[in-house]
Amino acid sequence: MVLAEMVGTFLLLFCVCGIVAGTQILRGQVGLMEYASVAGLAIIVVIFSIGPISGAHVNPAVTIALATFGHFPWSRVPLYILAQTVGSVSATYVGSSVYGVETQLMTTRPSLGCSSAFWVEFMATFMLMFLAASISSQSRPVRPVSGGSLNPARSLGPAIVSWDFKDIWVYITAPTIGAVAGALIFHLLRIRPRPCSADDGLLVHSIHSLQ
Repeated sequence: MVLAEMVGTFLLLFCVCGIVAGTQILRGQVGLMEYASVAGLAIIVVIFSIGPISGAHVNPAVTIALATFGHFPWSRVPLYILAQTVGSVSATYVGSSVYGVETQLMTTRPSLGCSSAFWVEFMATFMLMFLAASISSQSRPVRPVSGGSLNPARSLGPAIVSWDFKDIWVYITAPTIGAVAGALIFHLLRIRPRPCSADDGLLVHSIHSLQ
């Protein structure tokens, strides 16, 4: 399971390296749509590949959020985060060697200040986790502002390789808090209040029977 997380995060970050390389080769002609499409397809491949094995977190924020609400054991959280970080660092090294990409270009940096970047990362990860929670329980424009990380491992790997940790706290704290908040709101929305009285319960039953 831990190895699967490392491989999944490696694949995701290696695709990010390819996006950066494409941007350099095409001299900036690779825009937000291309970045989002490649990243989205990479995540889909990772989910279908390692989802049945490890759950395909590939994101420390997701791991912490799931553990917070009892859907993942806390004892495995450090191992998962370590595996995700190792996968990110390894992909950055390999990607920079294969594509000849400068590691500095792979780091995530705020372009409108740390405050704006923090809230963009928070809200984007909030929506991501809220959507993931809703999809997983069926049985029952951000990048120009912050860099569009949404994943501490995605930002931490290139930061370690380039040894440049400027503003890294934004990309560790905001996605983690956003993921926990998204899972919390979904958890609260799933709690169905009981009828105030027996009559209320009968009224609800009658309405459903008429539909």
